[in-house]
Amino acid sequence: MSAGQASAIRPFSAASAVRPLGDGTAIADLPPDWTVGTKPHGGFLLALLARAGVQVVESSGSDLLDPLAVSAQFLRAPSVGPVMLRTEIRKTGRTVVVVRVSLEQRGSACVESMVTIGRLPEERPAWRDLPELPVVPPANAIDLGSLPNAVGVFKLARACEVLVDPIGAGFLERRTGDPLRLRMWVRPRGGEQPDPFFALVAGDIAMPLTFNLGRFGWSPTVQLTGLVRARPEPGWLRAQVECRAVHGQWFDQDATILDASGRLVCQARQLALSPQETNSS
Repeated sequence: MSAGQASAIRPFSAASAVRPLGDGTAIADLPPDWTVGTKPHGGFLLALLARAGVQVVESSGSDLLDPLAVSAQFLRAPSVGPVMLRTEIRKTGRTVVVVRVSLEQRGSACVESMVTIGRLPEERPAWRDLPELPVVPPANAIDLGSLPNAVGVFKLARACEVLVDPIGAGFLERRTGDPLRLRMWVRPRGGEQPDPFFALVAGDIAMPLTFNLGRFGWSPTVQLTGLVRARPEPGWLRAQVECRAVHGQWFDQDATILDASGRLVCQARQLALSPQETNSS
């Protein structure tokens, strides 16, 4: 990517900005650079929903302003362009506030979500069991932003740096047979550092793991839940993404996201549909 192209792309904080209208609704723009194919990236939508939820809680005077969990049902895929976000506070407590957030476009609901808002912990974890991932990408890591064929579809790689461990990424060479497991590294472009909202993007950063089965094509997310566990330190976010089972067209995809210090910052799980299997025995 050239310096001119990078400078023309809005930073994540600006691209995911939400503008309140003062009545529990807000407007936002879905930009073309935070997309996969022609459709907005699911993790980016999760971040947008979380921003809308936090914003309405902030306007109510609460000091619980960290996104803790976002659970979203994808009813239909929105298109690039303006959207309306409708919010409704469903619970106000001393520990959490729960907000229903609906993303609408041209009068139709596209994503329905529940956003849980509170305070992210600052202390060290009392216990953890996390994958071992290098702090920085290995020398042979593949920069998706440098692959014309990949970035033409995975346009997100123009808006943030996305590197993939070639071990397990056989689909990039149209090779099948690798396990449905990837290791990836991601961070915003433009000098920004990852924040809790970007951690939600990272939770959905991987392409469908069913590519390693030769199932290429659009794989729509049906349900996606992201849990933000801590505020990221500056630097790369490290992702390990795995699939447990593929049943028919249905598959799951789990992501564990660590920051540069090794702290768990996000967990994400989704249920999605892969294209029909083309080869039958």
